[in-house]
Amino acid sequence: MKQYRHIIQFLISIFVAGLFFTFSVSAATVAKNLAYPLQKPSAEEVAQQVFYVNRFYAFANTSLEQHPRGVAVIINRMPGKKPTTVTVERHINNTYQDGEIRSRELAIFRSGKLKGTAVLMTEYEDSSRNPTYAFWLPALRRIRRIEEADYDKSWGGTVFTLGEMSLRKPDDEHHEILGISTFDSCLEYIQFPQDKRPTWMTDSDQPVCDHKGKSVYRLKSIRKLTGGWYDYRISYIDTKSFADYRTEYFKNGAKIKIIDRDWRISTTEDLRAMQWHHLYGKNLLTGSETYIVVPGVALAFDTKKKASFWSESTLRLIKLD
Repeated sequence: MKQYRHIIQFLISIFVAGLFFTFSVSAATVAKNLAYPLQKPSAEEVAQQVFYVNRFYAFANTSLEQHPRGVAVIINRMPGKKPTTVTVERHINNTYQDGEIRSRELAIFRSGKLKGTAVLMTEYEDSSRNPTYAFWLPALRRIRRIEEADYDKSWGGTVFTLGEMSLRKPDDEHHEILGISTFDSCLEYIQFPQDKRPTWMTDSDQPVCDHKGKSVYRLKSIRKLTGGWYDYRISYIDTKSFADYRTEYFKNGAKIKIIDRDWRISTTEDLRAMQWHHLYGKNLLTGSETYIVVPGVALAFDTKKKASFWSESTLRLIKLD
């Protein structure tokens, strides 16, 4: 089992979107039925609404599925090195009503060295209880269970951290609304020279300007935990949907990282029922970039999947082809 330890540690920090928490598991959580604000929200309420959007609580379930015409692709690029890619599918279920389980998420890797590997994560209603993870290791044909994660660890070798990928809870920071302004730029993306564009790229290598001109809150969030990699961040949040289009991180007064999210509304009555079509991050200190592209055909929500789909039985049925 020792030879798989590095794989397990890698999986803890790969595409699991923050359904785990370690240094502050007792932090208050946001209700899955959080009401849409009828009056101008406070800074804390804005942070709660953003959390609601990022955890997809507006959906009974939501998926990034493996589709014949497209699947979610994670691209990592470091200066001077060839970009690496991995494909993944992801399924989240928020329908539990037993008072014990809050949600479950299943991530399945479909390419690269992790092909056929999967992770089932369970988050509990009791915020003092650590989430649990079940890892399916195809080479061993067995499941390994773990209850550990690190808030500031890299998310699978990307420029994102576990905290950034929805792990962070609203009361882990102090919040302040700096004002309401107009979002005045396009979302960033990984640019490739025309002769070096990956074969799977279609319209993914161009700026997204759909959100330019929208009204946004400028929310400053100051980290409570001292000594971290950032001091505070400023987020640009849609005043209607609470989608966080851009987040800028600062350390010692200097901007050190930027994250852009292309949130798109789904066909439900809740303005917060958003799914993102791409996620871009850049470490301004190292120049490293991560780009996650989600084709529209791979998106699904409120499907008829049974709760039994989010179980260890599903892990054992995963095939390598």
